Amino acid sequence: MENLAYALVQVVHNFGAAAVVGGALAALWPVPHEPGLQRRLAWLVLAGWAAQAVSGALFGAVSFHYYGAFPDIHGVAVAALRIKVACAATGFALAALFLLRAARWSDAARHRLWQALSALAAIALGAAAFLRWFS
Repeated sequence: MENLAYALVQVVHNFGAAAVVGGALAALWPVPHEPGLQRRLAWLVLAGWAAQAVSGALFGAVSFHYYGAFPDIHGVAVAALRIKVACAATGFALAALFLLRAARWSDAARHRLWQALSALAAIALGAAAFLRWFS
């Protein structure tokens, strides 16, 4: 059951990663985007960051349930986890900000936000590799 729990959490985590990377990069694709499409992509990215945060916490919860302790990580893994958490919090906030205010923004401001969301997604994805292999 432990492996099944970890695998199911990993599925959610992977789909969250796909949503934050794919959604942000799709918004930068060199074709005209109407505001409706950008809003849908912002919702996708927001949901992806939420899935990343929830599934990340569930990894710890599964470990605590089966071992009575959170994963024992240190050094590079802790730094990578902090980077991932910072990216998720910032990415979630920026996607929410987009949904609340972007209708009044210029095309250039919206483009800069999508660039920031793309960068956060790439950084989080890179940090995930370090977290995985240094833990």
